[in-house]
Amino acid sequence: MKTVYVLNGPNLNLLGKRQPEIYGRETLADVEAACRKLTDAAGMELRFHQSNAEFQLIDWIHEARETACGIVINPAAFTHTSVAILDALNAFDGLVFEVHISNVHKRESFRHHSYVSLRADGVLAGCGVQGYELALQRLIRLAA
Repeated sequence: MKTVYVLNGPNLNLLGKRQPEIYGRETLADVEAACRKLTDAAGMELRFHQSNAEFQLIDWIHEARETACGIVINPAAFTHTSVAILDALNAFDGLVFEVHISNVHKRESFRHHSYVSLRADGVLAGCGVQGYELALQRLIRLAA
């Protein structure tokens, strides 16, 4: 059975509560349920994680090297700051899709740069939480 990781960065544990005018009212549990439905239908195992700690995201990426065919990652604010996450993703041989709930290109200029995009096979921004499903659908199709 193929395994897919969905990794979520800082403050995404507050999804649905923090700035709903930007990020919507769906919770991270809602996102996980939608992702699980897709992976179950594809006969894949889902590992869904969130952390506010950069090192924990890196550890999960390292773990995925041994077990996963792909990673969907919403690195949140680490998108714009973490060379360490980029380095970890560069050591991963599977598919990588970057997701942002808001359209980061319509926001503050510091959000326009992504280290993660340098490794990503695809980037989805501004599709709300549906971006996770779109990224996962693409990953499933390519991993089949």
